[in-house]
Amino acid sequence: MQHTGSEHQTDMTASTSETDPPAKPVNLADAATLERRLEAVIDEARNWLEGEQAEDGSWAFELEADATIPAEYILLNHFLGRPDDALEQKIANYLRRIQEDHGGWPLFPQGDLDISATVKAYYALKLVGDDADAPHMAKARAAVLARGGAARSNVFTRIALALFEQVPWRAAPVIRPEAMFLPTWAPFHIDKVSYWSRTVMIPLFVLAALKPKAKNPRGVQIRELFIQDPFKQTDFMENPTGHVLGSVFLAIDKAARLVQPMIPAWLEQKAITKCMEFVKTRLNGEDGLGGIFPAMANAVMAYEVLGYDRDNEDYKTACSAIDKLLVERENEAYCQPCLSPVWDTGLALHALQESGMDKGNAVLDKAADWLVDRQITDVVGDWAATRPDVRPGGWAFQYWNDHYPDVDDTAVVVMALHRADPDRYREAIDRGVEWIIGMQSENGGWGAFDADNQHEHLNHIPFADHGALLDPPTVDVSARCLGMLAQLGYDSDDAAVARAVQYLKDEQEADGSWFGRWGTNYVYGTWSALSALNAVGEDMGAPYVRRAVEWLKRRQLADGGWGEDCASYWDERKDEVKASTPSQTAWALMGLMAAGELDSPEVEKGVEYLLNHPREGGKWQEHLYNAVGFPKVFYLTYHGYSAYFPLWSLSRYRNLKRSNTQRTQHGI
Repeated sequence: MQHTGSEHQTDMTASTSETDPPAKPVNLADAATLERRLEAVIDEARNWLEGEQAEDGSWAFELEADATIPAEYILLNHFLGRPDDALEQKIANYLRRIQEDHGGWPLFPQGDLDISATVKAYYALKLVGDDADAPHMAKARAAVLARGGAARSNVFTRIALALFEQVPWRAAPVIRPEAMFLPTWAPFHIDKVSYWSRTVMIPLFVLAALKPKAKNPRGVQIRELFIQDPFKQTDFMENPTGHVLGSVFLAIDKAARLVQPMIPAWLEQKAITKCMEFVKTRLNGEDGLGGIFPAMANAVMAYEVLGYDRDNEDYKTACSAIDKLLVERENEAYCQPCLSPVWDTGLALHALQESGMDKGNAVLDKAADWLVDRQITDVVGDWAATRPDVRPGGWAFQYWNDHYPDVDDTAVVVMALHRADPDRYREAIDRGVEWIIGMQSENGGWGAFDADNQHEHLNHIPFADHGALLDPPTVDVSARCLGMLAQLGYDSDDAAVARAVQYLKDEQEADGSWFGRWGTNYVYGTWSALSALNAVGEDMGAPYVRRAVEWLKRRQLADGGWGEDCASYWDERKDEVKASTPSQTAWALMGLMAAGELDSPEVEKGVEYLLNHPREGGKWQEHLYNAVGFPKVFYLTYHGYSAYFPLWSLSRYRNLKRSNTQRTQHGI
């Protein structure tokens, strides 16, 4: 990704916030004023959040990604030959609005141009009728050409372009459905990749084997985005990591191209049938294959290519799942990458309980009961490939995704239910804890969906240029699991706890922080780790903890808040920041409070930032992205984060002040 130092603000002491705070900041020296202000803001935020609860008891806030997903939605419609002009014009309005001054589309607001996102957004806009010579299109085209042209886009983009006959299929690596027959000891096996890769790849195997042509009813081309004729170009494939293994896999890819024509038709058909059996088993109703848009879209295209009637129930179900991802407003629309109701509901439940809602409150009971009904106890998912003797008992991220329960969600939900009523929800809690313990990896940590998914050699295959093929243990997920065990009474003598604590210690960065895999970034990871270590009874005065505390304090901005740019996932840009955000400030505050810093000036300034930052009802204004799907590749903003995390942190501050204690008793 291209960038220069002048493009970014890296001054960690600069006074920056997304919106100028109003005049007359709260005087924290006046304890009575602070108490009244805290109560007023907490009440307003709690009442707003309560009002957002759905009739069934859940919360589901929007989950927004970059231009890629809405652009792919338009591409899917035109692949199928069924443009929806009215809706696509709204999506086009959205795409035009988020185009940056550099001419392209970034992975997150105010980010560098991402060539793959830009190529897809440009093609989508051209498909809906934008003139290639319109100023915004000309600017995007010039930006793409300046970076080597569309041929330099990533593997997934080049596959999409191959479907639309904009590049030859040799622009993509060889991926074959016969991979479904490989034994588990083979270097590649479908169980060795992450769940999201699995659900995306398997219907993609079908498309890559049959090499269909998009209907493209308006015959839209984007040859102007290429520096040379892509059908004469031969250097599409690159070593994704520069490692010697990457060169070996490139050689294997070349050999596979020679073998492809020799594969018997009967074997290919048998493999395609096996792929579609996998899809059907995991179709997941109107919640979609894997619960994620790329997998759903590939499934729909596979049904289309295989000649399924559009009235076929599986075909219709797959299409309906995609429709549920759409967010449509009067003049704009976009497609979400997935839905997050279990995650939102679990976290909202924590925030409301922290804010003072008592056991037996109808709002809490309704949410907790909804969560219990979503527990997966009957389906043995793909995770069982490495943990065959573990009983199911987890929760998914989406409304339903039975084959792919989420470890992080499960830990959050178990802790929320335990806080709500440990006796009433004892059975659900026990099953969830049993499953979490069973999913611990050998190194003491936890991955998001699988155990011991650490087959690092696969990151060197040509298909893995996105760097997100695996699901290894991470600090944030592991901290959540450790916090859950601690909250339920497991102590440091327990083997699972001891291994988890050691894992967190081993993963600490040299500067004292912890990496945040699923939230942006080191602030998120450091909050997660400190919360868990506090819950399990670690000495919060220990040198390694104090290094983390000092790191958090150094990261505070002059306006009192914390902010960390999504670019911090690049090592050379680790300290980059654009502005304070309410979500990251809330995480930093909870991390510091977990470490006993309740009365520190940094916490007081952070509280002041949250009290003064503009809100819309009970939701704090937040425009920068706050999470990540795949570091350096795919970023997210959870629209609920700026509602429940600030409420949670302010409530915790108030509660600790009232109780005269420096430590919270909860795992998160």
